[in-house]
Formats: sequence, structure tokens, C-alpha cells
Amino acid sequence: MTADSAQSLARLAAERVDHRFKGLPPDADGLTVAELAGQRRNLFTGGFATPVLALSAERLEHNLKLMETYAARHGLAFAPHGKTSMAPQLFQRQIEHGAWGITLAVPHQLRVARAFGTRRVFLANELVDRAALHWIAAELDADPDFELVCYVDSVRGVELMDAALRGATRPVDVVVELAAGEGARTGVRTEAECAAVADAVAGTRTLRLVGVAGYEGEVPKADTERVTAWLRRLVALAADFDKAGRFTGLDRIIVSAGGSAWFDAVAEVFAAIPELSLPVLKLLRSGAYVSHDDGHYRKLTPFNRVPEEGALEPAFRLWTQVVSRPSAEQAFVNAGKRDAAYDLDLPFAQVIRRDGAERPATGVSVTALSDQHAWLATTPEADLEVGDWVGLGLSHPCTSFDKWQLIPVAEADGTVVDYVRTFF
Repeated sequence: MTADSAQSLARLAAERVDHRFKGLPPDADGLTVAELAGQRRNLFTGGFATPVLALSAERLEHNLKLMETYAARHGLAFAPHGKTSMAPQLFQRQIEHGAWGITLAVPHQLRVARAFGTRRVFLANELVDRAALHWIAAELDADPDFELVCYVDSVRGVELMDAALRGATRPVDVVVELAAGEGARTGVRTEAECAAVADAVAGTRTLRLVGVAGYEGEVPKADTERVTAWLRRLVALAADFDKAGRFTGLDRIIVSAGGSAWFDAVAEVFAAIPELSLPVLKLLRSGAYVSHDDGHYRKLTPFNRVPEEGALEPAFRLWTQVVSRPSAEQAFVNAGKRDAAYDLDLPFAQVIRRDGAERPATGVSVTALSDQHAWLATTPEADLEVGDWVGLGLSHPCTSFDKWQLIPVAEADGTVVDYVRTFF
């Protein structure tokens, strides 16, 4: 950890707890985050108010170690996507667990990362905002240790970047983004167009072409065969660019891909990258692994296909309380759309706590969300009363983190040992 990073994270620990942070004990108002963490309160008996989202300390550490090991085993550099958590404390832990840097998507996220001392950022988006580019140029000029790599996906985009960056001392390193296919999201659609974008970059003094990249998660009708075929196109593009002499004057070539659903295919194809004129930085960017989930990524994770390599563990649990039990078939808890991700799946009722005892939420399911309530359907075997705590599993980490500014990190017995601050 750099001195700047340590000082910035220390400022988070000095922040005062108050009404801004939902779920935290009301009697903790005025304490610093460090003071509250030092009290090691229990999530269930220490005054926390429902709803409250918690991260499992043990599962969080397990996931960090697993992906560190996976990347090292497959010879991959790792730049996990920070937009998942937007939590500088987690960025730092990811870097401590071997990450090359942090991937981000928009200027605000980059500013957060820089405010907390992140030295290497892969910006997986084309950036044409003039004000943001002026700020980036100033950051690069002020800090020789700051490394930024950014997508380009059009000649027009290159022209706009060049115009905004003129006068900067250091060029911005860029990679040509290869689209995942017709009708996919961003990126250049054909190899000929990729060459035109690369030519445009070569015609500037403000940009430097350092590689190629893309996102295989956008491959239409994605399956192993289609994803692998696209990844081979990406590798072939890097080889063609290298053969054409487009990477002269560099010390490495970047080839980057990898979301959270197909990193096994990325590892396999990148392992077969042919020898190029320079060393290749094979950069994986998966981000959802840090908390994993109980829905979308539980179903999609590549570890389902390669179980011998390990398994991620869902680290989130949203604790709610039953506030209404109007019939034997229905109950309501006090968390809804303002508290839980719902863009991919509804939350999953997992456990019930009553009088300190925890048991499976048998016969309980979430059927709908209102702004501040979850609708529960209950079968005759469900033992549920007003006042019970219900632990919900969530689907999609990216839209779970963004609803909570300060998240308790709890050990298995409920002892809260840390708090994670997010910046969305």
C-alpha cells in the first residue's frame, strides 16, 4: 500500500457515523467508523436496525484468495472491475491479493479511485468527455506513477480525445475495443475498421496504442463455442496489429477481456496466445466475484464448469424483519427496492432468526418488492412471526452495493469487524 492510499483509507476510518448510513446502531451517532469497528458489536444484538446489509468476513476473504490463485495459475494479470463495489477498501484488498490494477467505466469512478491512491486503472469504455480528459491529462502530468489504459472504438472518438488532450505532457495509452458481434454493445465491428481506428491513433501525439480488448459477455447468444470464437478473433487482431508494426516503442502488448461469466474461456484462449514481438499482458477484468451472489452469478459462474478449480461463495446477506403477517399465506418484511437488488432476480429468503436461533427459511419465498417492503409467500410449513429476522440472499452484486453507503463486515457469529464505504 502506498502512503497516499493509506492516508486516504485512514480518512474513511475517521468519518463520523450518523443518519446518512442506514442500518447502523442509532446510539453510534458521533463515533468514528474506526471507533465503531473497535467495539466489535454483534450484528444481531448490538443495536443494528433492520434492514441492514452485511458482508461475510470469511466469504469475502475466500473469494479474494480464490481469484488471486486462479489468475496466477492461468498466467493472467488481474484488473477486477471496480464498478461492482465502488469501495476503495475493497480495491485495496484486491490489489493486496495480487491485482495488477482496477478496471472502471466512467470518469466519476476514476476520480474515486484516484482519490484513494489507485495507481493503475483500465478504463473499459471510450472516453470523449472534454472536461474529464483535461482532468486525466493533469493527473498523468502530475503523477508519473499513474498508469491509465482506455478503450477507443471509433475514428471520431480518437479525434475528440486528441483535440481535448493537446498540450498534455504524457500520451494516454489506448486499446482498440473489438465488438462482441453485430448488435452487441460498444466496440469496432470489423477488423478493417479496427485498423482504421489504430491508424487514427497513430496519427496523434496524444494517444498511444498499447493493445486490444473487449467484453465477451456481450457475444450474442453466448455459449462456449461462440465466446471462444470471439476471443480467438481478439487474439488474432492483436497478432495482426503486431505483425503490422503497430506496437513499436512499447515494453508490452495488452490483450484484455473477461467478465464474471466466461473467464474460464478467457483463460483457455489466452493460454494459447502466440509469441508476439513483445511480452503480452493477459489482462482479466472479472469484478462480481468479490461478493459473488445467490442468484445470477451463482448460476453463471465458470466455476460451475470447472469445479476442480474451486467455488466462489455468496458474501452478501440482507437482514430484514417481519413487520406484518396478515394471513397464513402471506408476510411482509421491511426491505424493498431501496435496499435490495431486483434487476435480475428477486431476493431469496434463506434463514430466519428468532431468540438468537437461526434456521432455514423453509416455506418462505419472496414474490414481489415494493419500495420499502418485500412480499413473502408462506406455505403451511413456514414458521414465521412478526418480529422475526429474515436473512435474504441477493442477485447481482453491482446493484446491491450501490444501495448502501456503509456496509458492516461480519464474522460468522455476527461480530462486526469492519465497515466498507461505497462511492456511487
